[in-house]
Amino acid sequence: MCGRFAQYQGQADYLRELAAGQEVISGYDNVPIGRYNVAPGSRVLVMYNPGNGLRIDPCHWGWAPFWAKGSQAAPITAPVEAVPTGTFLKAFWPQGRALVMADGWYEWVSDPHDPERKQPYFIRLKSQAPMFMAALAQVRAGSEPNEGDGFVIVTAASEAVMVDSHDRRPLVLAPADAWTWIDLQVPAEEAERLARERCLPVEAFESFAVGKDVSDERDEGPQLIVMQP
Repeated sequence: MCGRFAQYQGQADYLRELAAGQEVISGYDNVPIGRYNVAPGSRVLVMYNPGNGLRIDPCHWGWAPFWAKGSQAAPITAPVEAVPTGTFLKAFWPQGRALVMADGWYEWVSDPHDPERKQPYFIRLKSQAPMFMAALAQVRAGSEPNEGDGFVIVTAASEAVMVDSHDRRPLVLAPADAWTWIDLQVPAEEAERLARERCLPVEAFESFAVGKDVSDERDEGPQLIVMQP
């Protein structure tokens, strides 16, 4: 998975897709979030369940334990195989299960005739419905940054029938499975099994080439996901 995705719908749009009939701590407006080029290191809205209902709060994309800070870049993803046992992930598992709502993500594919040139692709659900990427997060309520907060997106093995560029892709869950993932009443063993077995199949997605402006994280706007001829 390349480190960019889009999160542009309103919070209520994602909630309707995920949590119909479920308890939500408070109402959320439907002003479009409008982010078409979310990059690592920025603060991103994530969904999580503190135990008494669903919340959406901003959280830093990327996380490392205090003892590892400065030794390397903070990881932004975590392979699903390492979720229950990874050294960095012990602070998250199992209570830190969260979701990153998104409308698609980007991959860059090398030109077979010129490896130095890369074509960006946008990958989304064929239905164009909101998607929910499994994540592990340390996040606290409120809009202000909190020292030590952060999240990583869980990744699954990719398949060549998607964009043939990376060997990992976000672990995207159907709404019912996504709700189970963040239900703290669900035992860790069941959540781990769900993560390993219930990633949406590649047949659920479509991809298409987009303009190269997305390569600059300073560029933003709906033109970034316009299909290129």
